[in-house]
Amino acid sequence: MALTEYKRKRKFDRTPEPTGEKDVGKKRPKLKTGKNLRYVVQKHKASRLHYDFRLEQGGVLKSWAVPKGPSLDPEEKRLAMMTEDHPLDYLNFEGTIPKGNYGAGEVIVWDHGLYHSADVVDDPEESREKLKEGLRKGRLDFILFGKKLKGRFALIKMKRKEDVRGKSWLLMKQDDEYASTRDIAEDASSVISGRELL
Repeated sequence: MALTEYKRKRKFDRTPEPTGEKDVGKKRPKLKTGKNLRYVVQKHKASRLHYDFRLEQGGVLKSWAVPKGPSLDPEEKRLAMMTEDHPLDYLNFEGTIPKGNYGAGEVIVWDHGLYHSADVVDDPEESREKLKEGLRKGRLDFILFGKKLKGRFALIKMKRKEDVRGKSWLLMKQDDEYASTRDIAEDASSVISGRELL
């Protein structure tokens, strides 16, 4: 698991965030995977309000910070900055990261659910391989089955000349029956607790 950077940035005696250790008695993610992988979108009021978009892959949550949050409009391209991998226990994390800690601020689970490769429906192993290959190549096409987000989406890595650090991606809704011009961010509450960020 690639959690070295995640652990380096945090002091676990000062933050309630999951450590990523498989301690006995730790609260495990609630969603049952079945054939599909899990995802979560956390609304995070840190120094700036943003959404953290996380996809389960390879035993961790691959993570992107999306400043404006996801959109249901296929005409919208939302910047998504790739961040460090997070542990699977982060799927259910809500709470306050105290001042003085990395990412200090309020976090809620804005959306969660399951996902699979847009190119593979019935073969979970092939779906995982396609997603792994897509991440490596810089284009992930997937279908979300969430409470708020549904249907086909894509994460596309920006070309190197446009992104010197190599961390900039675009999150886009694909045109399907779930596409809409409705502002999904108006649905502001947590899908776990019903809380909203103040």
